[in-house]
Amino acid sequence: MKRVINLAVLAVAILWIGCSTQPSKTVWLDEMDLSTMETGWGSNHVKKSVDRNPLTINGTVYERGVGTHAISKFMVDLGGKGKRFLASVGVDDEVKGKASLEFFVLGDKKILWQSGVMTDTAAALPVDVDIRGIQKLALLVTDGGDNMNFDHADWADARFEIKGDTILALPQAEAGEPYILTPPVGDAPRINGPSVTGATPGRPFLYKIPVTGKRPMTIIAANLPAGLSMDQATGVITGKVKQEGEYLVEVRAKNDAGEAARTLKIVIGPHKLALTPPMGWNSWNNWACAVDQEKVKASADAMVSHGLIEHGWSYINIDDCWQSRERTKAGELLPNEKFPDIKGLADHVHGLGLKIGIYSSPGPTTCAGYPGSYKFELRDAQTWANWGIDYVKYDWCGYSQVVEDNTLEAYQKPYRVMREALDRVDRDIVYSLCQYGMKDVSAWGAEVGGDLWRTTGDIGDSWNSLSSIGFSQGKHAPYAGPSAFNDPDMLVLGYVGWGANLSPTQLTPDEQYSHISLWSLLASPLLLGCDMERLDDFTLNLITNDEVIAVNQDALGKQAVPLVREEGVEVWAKELEDGSKAAGVFYTGTNNTDPVEMFNWGEGKTSRKVTVDLAALGFTGKCTVRDLWRQQELGQFTGTFETEVPFHGVTLVKITAAD
Repeated sequence: MKRVINLAVLAVAILWIGCSTQPSKTVWLDEMDLSTMETGWGSNHVKKSVDRNPLTINGTVYERGVGTHAISKFMVDLGGKGKRFLASVGVDDEVKGKASLEFFVLGDKKILWQSGVMTDTAAALPVDVDIRGIQKLALLVTDGGDNMNFDHADWADARFEIKGDTILALPQAEAGEPYILTPPVGDAPRINGPSVTGATPGRPFLYKIPVTGKRPMTIIAANLPAGLSMDQATGVITGKVKQEGEYLVEVRAKNDAGEAARTLKIVIGPHKLALTPPMGWNSWNNWACAVDQEKVKASADAMVSHGLIEHGWSYINIDDCWQSRERTKAGELLPNEKFPDIKGLADHVHGLGLKIGIYSSPGPTTCAGYPGSYKFELRDAQTWANWGIDYVKYDWCGYSQVVEDNTLEAYQKPYRVMREALDRVDRDIVYSLCQYGMKDVSAWGAEVGGDLWRTTGDIGDSWNSLSSIGFSQGKHAPYAGPSAFNDPDMLVLGYVGWGANLSPTQLTPDEQYSHISLWSLLASPLLLGCDMERLDDFTLNLITNDEVIAVNQDALGKQAVPLVREEGVEVWAKELEDGSKAAGVFYTGTNNTDPVEMFNWGEGKTSRKVTVDLAALGFTGKCTVRDLWRQQELGQFTGTFETEVPFHGVTLVKITAAD
């Protein structure tokens, strides 16, 4: 018996020794499937920085690793097979002193390692973390507590030492099927869009009256100012108005299912563009530099075929990468081979009843390295006017090469120069300032002639990017109004990708409802950044709810402000022209403050009941509350009303004092 026991012990010992000495395998981060790695701007790149340069931290170049951008998240299922995680981390040198960020390594809902806040003046920090027994490991880059502008982060030489053959990257989006709340559009006419539009005296006027309902339909506009006429079949108003003033136009739409009427105010005067936030499409968040003329034309055609034009969507905007690398000898800016005929493209877009936008930079080059408008401002403005351009996005990017100093005046100067140039051409061009919120642009964007201005860095299709941008906009509210809108960047719905390879947004359905609701409350420009030819029923539901759009397009032009900011809950309210208020009740969770809570650890999230204090919204008596997504009355309430909000979701309501 004693001999048998000894043999058994020996066998166990041999087995233990064999397991403990099992050779490690190295799994490099840059060899893994990175499709689930979230990034706050641009795209993740293997063995390259975000800007596709060699990975370089404080002068040291690394052959291996991944370049990303805060806020960045990546989770791996180790299954207990991990031994160590090793890397060298830091800010990539390409940002030249503009970044601050922080790295984290987390395992099974605990912080295993963190870097502290880093800038590009710091040497790379070595990472060597014991990950034995860890089931789920997460890599995180945050914005360092300020903002995510220029937060280019490198996981250099990043690798896992594991026992076994492989480990698996995990998606972060919560499971959830798309669900449609908005009722179908009826056959009877409904006149949509803003109640006001404007133009400059003597310049070409184009406005499409958005009307849903069964076709054929007749649209009549009475009391049009002299110089304008309208196509009764399409509702497109064109012409020129010489006399300044405010003109009240009575619009009527009629088909065999009914009739609708509405007053449209046309304001003619200097700088009367974008009286409500621009709505349309921009090429960057889907095609980026893979854009071409046919893609833009197809997007315009899809805007019409999907019926978006009848809900007020009107701009088709070309972002970077349309330019030729060289100007003509006379200094004229030319399109490249991907855009053989921008004038013809503009004519096509106008023929649909839409408007067209273009992109440039006040610097010598654009973000993508194409010629900017530096020292060619008037010539470029005239070129755009000759082509029929209606909107220009003017992106700081290359101006950092020539800015004289760090003063406010220096940051304002290039935008004043282009404003003066646009004023000298015989065409209305909406002026969008894109400089990521530097120097508190919301406080002076209108002063330098902007119609709208970016208040933030670029958005990504993640909840952390969306929420950190969207819920930080309250401080900009005092500066918002007609022809003066804060811009928290474009919408990340549908198929996006920032290049040739597109995929569905990583936002959950609930997060997408929050996205549209919050941007509407913020009186933000609504610019789609998706493949317009691949709009499914769910995405169309999000962008064709006329009661939600009406919150965004309200003529008062007010931006919502936060009234309640409790743990996991935000309530934002926006004043409307008719004296009512729109309010969004958001269940945000805590994932913008707690690194652990920024990840989905596989635990299901539930909805939350929220009681809304109507007095905090300014209502002391009986109120009528209407659910805008469902387009139905919730009833009359006094004091409070209660709603159940999905995780990362929203209840969007309109509240009206009862008579």
